[in-house]
Amino acid sequence: MPYVNIKITREGASSAQKAELIAGVTRLLQEVLGKNPATTVVVIDEVETDNWGIGGETVTLRRQRGN
Repeated sequence: MPYVNIKITREGASSAQKAELIAGVTRLLQEVLGKNPATTVVVIDEVETDNWGIGGETVTLRRQRGN
């Protein structure tokens, strides 16, 4: 039973885009590893950019600077 956790910043991914991610990851696990789609779990966590850091800085700050 595969469990996949996708973490993305909360910046407006639509319901359709998230559904496409879930379907695509499920399909990939089936095609590559032969996993049963009925038992594949995919969770998408959306994280505020203030709560995501790279190189000691929040993503919010980096994006404000244009990085």
